[in-house]
Amino acid sequence: MSKVIASIDTFNHTAETVCDFAAWSSLQMHAPLTLLHILEKSDKPVKTNLSGSIGLGAREQLMNELSELDEKRSKILKEQGRLMLKEAKQRAANDGVEDAESLQLHGDLIENLLELQQDIRLLVIGREGSHEESPSHIGSHLESVIRTMHRPMLITVGDFKAPERFMIAYDASETAKKAVDMVAGSPLLKGIPCTLLMVGADTNTSHEQLKEATAKLETAGFIVDPQLKAGEVDKVIDQTVTELKIDLLVMGAYGHSRIRQFLVGSTTTKLLQHSRIPVLLLR
Repeated sequence: MSKVIASIDTFNHTAETVCDFAAWSSLQMHAPLTLLHILEKSDKPVKTNLSGSIGLGAREQLMNELSELDEKRSKILKEQGRLMLKEAKQRAANDGVEDAESLQLHGDLIENLLELQQDIRLLVIGREGSHEESPSHIGSHLESVIRTMHRPMLITVGDFKAPERFMIAYDASETAKKAVDMVAGSPLLKGIPCTLLMVGADTNTSHEQLKEATAKLETAGFIVDPQLKAGEVDKVIDQTVTELKIDLLVMGAYGHSRIRQFLVGSTTTKLLQHSRIPVLLLR
């Protein structure tokens, strides 16, 4: 687990933001940066029934022509990806990462990411992109990546802004405790003030849980503002982000329960759908 990997498809504004956040993360973590483009086999020639009305020779000629067109199209897409990676590498250099690696692979996105998973220290990927239905919909493509990968993942949205204050959504679950441990042990967010938000009842147990997590972060050198608020989790988090001008939200990604993994209405999914700031998912 050594690299920051930026997954980009079409080089648009979303990809620019991914590059900027990936470059920033690479510098913060002193980790090498890889710019990844995967040429997926999703667009295939339409299958056509060529039997019947045309002769054998005509059918063979047409099949040869379709094959040649498909080959030309593949070459064009490959070259387009190469140029896109070149542009992304230049952007990373402008951001301060001179030696970013470019990597173009073929096949399924998730399968390729799983092959690379052991080398991934942080995966940076955009919420909107060529695969997304709308800005408020995280899309099945991205959601599948989130549910499948077991590496820290930074989901970018909007314009790049180096975080000046981040917030951890904390519920004292094992996933949340692990997220706090990972933040405390990583250089990624060192030096940035932290709001530790727990949404729940005002009980002694809640205060003790919040105090324990706060102490762990403060021991690691963070300036922490612990807060305990009541209400619906996603709404309270959204309100707090706005009120405190939070630049980055940190949270555990889904539970480990097999049942929870298939709950589309989970808190993780809701927050990803509606968040106006980047989300760092830890698991």
